[in-house]
Amino acid sequence: MNAALVIAAKDLRQRLRDRSAIVLGFVAPVLVAALMSFAFSSVEAFHADVAFVDNDHGQIAVALRTALTSPELSDVLTIESVATEQQARQLVDDGDAGAGLVVPAGFSAAAVGDEPIGLTVLGSPDSPLEAQVAKAVADAYVAQLNADRLSVHAALAAGVPAGRTAELAKAVAGLRLPESVEARATGYRQLTTASYYAPAMGIMFVLFAIGFTAHSFFAEQRGGTLERISAAPIGRGGVLLGKSLAAFAYSVASLTSLAVVSTLAFDAQWGPPIPAAALILAMSAALVALTALVITVSRTERQADGIAMMITFTLLLLGGNFVLISQAPELLRKLALLTPNGWALRGFTDLATGAAATTVLLPVLVILGMSALVGLLAGVIGRWRAAS
Repeated sequence: MNAALVIAAKDLRQRLRDRSAIVLGFVAPVLVAALMSFAFSSVEAFHADVAFVDNDHGQIAVALRTALTSPELSDVLTIESVATEQQARQLVDDGDAGAGLVVPAGFSAAAVGDEPIGLTVLGSPDSPLEAQVAKAVADAYVAQLNADRLSVHAALAAGVPAGRTAELAKAVAGLRLPESVEARATGYRQLTTASYYAPAMGIMFVLFAIGFTAHSFFAEQRGGTLERISAAPIGRGGVLLGKSLAAFAYSVASLTSLAVVSTLAFDAQWGPPIPAAALILAMSAALVALTALVITVSRTERQADGIAMMITFTLLLLGGNFVLISQAPELLRKLALLTPNGWALRGFTDLATGAAATTVLLPVLVILGMSALVGLLAGVIGRWRAAS
């Protein structure tokens, strides 16, 4: 064991002397995590500017505008009144408004009329979400209005004097949208982009270290260093253990330093220290297993570089390191659970949103299970090659 520790210390010293290893493990993750966080920070909060055109000027139209400008919707919608539909279309086309809502003439009279009437929603391909929100609001209000219209007709059919039609219309005008917003604590925090992309980018650069470690192994083999070490009373197992410990320590140091820096600089949430450390250790174990697999299946430095690159980018694309996995297609969300980094991001996301520390138990166990399977496969391949 002492020999393995000596080899691990030697490998770590070599890495710390290599500027590329310092940049890869400690500088680049912070810079890229900051860049990704700032680039996608706009998705954390939604707000839509809606151009509102009132061609009716009746009680129902006024009630609609009052509902849209209510305090409950002020954090989501900003209503700008314009005179004509053409002006509203121009604002939407220019990007000054995310959507437009046009109230047609006769809209209020439709509350007691025989025929239903709808609202016109203006949208832009550049702001599809704003148009969907405006359409949802319009659909909900028109549905409520049509229900009220039927209620008026039912009242008249039941014998209410026709002279009270104006009174019924006034009552309908006083109605509000059927939805209501009530602030209530859920016990969870909103997931910020910094809290997602900090661990995502850290894991990405840790996975890049697979190729770096495998390349250095074959470089030492080519230079005869491994043969000289193996000639000592250490054994091949001690050599591999030492190099595995070096890769493990490098990964833990890289992710831990990123966690500290991103928490202090970008207010990223990694969760409580103990469960976050468990995920870091489990992901570092996966790195060791994947590195061992690359070394055992490769015969040259070039092969190791190519195989490591394929494994790394496959894991990154499937695991959700480049996109918020919660917003990805369902197929990608399922495929992410076949990767250790996908499970690690799931655990970090749970911790960042305030879930209980015990929720990381499953991700940690799955990652360790994957690491054991990959390590076993690497061992079988290594013994087969040694015997052939």
